[in-house]
Parts: sequence; C-alpha cells; structure tokens
Amino acid sequence: MSESAVRLGAAGELMLSGVLDYRTGPALRKQGQALIKSAKNTELVIDCSGVEKSSSVGLSLLLCFMRDAKAAGKTWSIRGMPEDMREIAQVSELTELLVHP
Repeated sequence: MSESAVRLGAAGELMLSGVLDYRTGPALRKQGQALIKSAKNTELVIDCSGVEKSSSVGLSLLLCFMRDAKAAGKTWSIRGMPEDMREIAQVSELTELLVHP
C-alpha cells in the first residue's frame, strides 16, 4: 500500500491517492480543504483514481470536499471513484448526492 495523499494537479483537479481510513482521513481533510481554497479554477474535479482502498472515511472526505468547493464558489465533479467507495455510497443511499446537479 502506498502513502495516502491529496494534491492539486496541473489542471486544477484534487487528486486523492492511497488508503482512505480513520488514520489518514483527518490530515487529508485539512490538506484538501486548503488546496480547494487555493485552487484558481472555478471547476474542481475530485479525482479518486489513485485511491487503493477506502472505508466510509473516504466517502466522508468526498462529501466534505464537495461542501468546501461549494463554499468557495466552485462547481465540482468526481472522477474515478473506486468500487469500494461506490458500494459504501450505495448502501448509505448517497449515490445521487455524489452526482453534481
């Protein structure tokens, strides 16, 4: 397993990678929030294609990042959500919320 990280890509996308769980979530939350505020683009793509494994913490991070983007006046979309995150979203009845209106 690789180290968990969140970074801002060259095209302004917020890129999540590694394992998202209770150990990594709090630091990723703070870092992601700061990156969203500093992003120059008006559209934020939350890229999850580098996520290796996720608990419900990963889904919580997505919801927080969506809220942060909205507060910063940015539109958002999610790309590359892994199957385990999709399953948690479905069981939690959050699938529709993760699709930008």
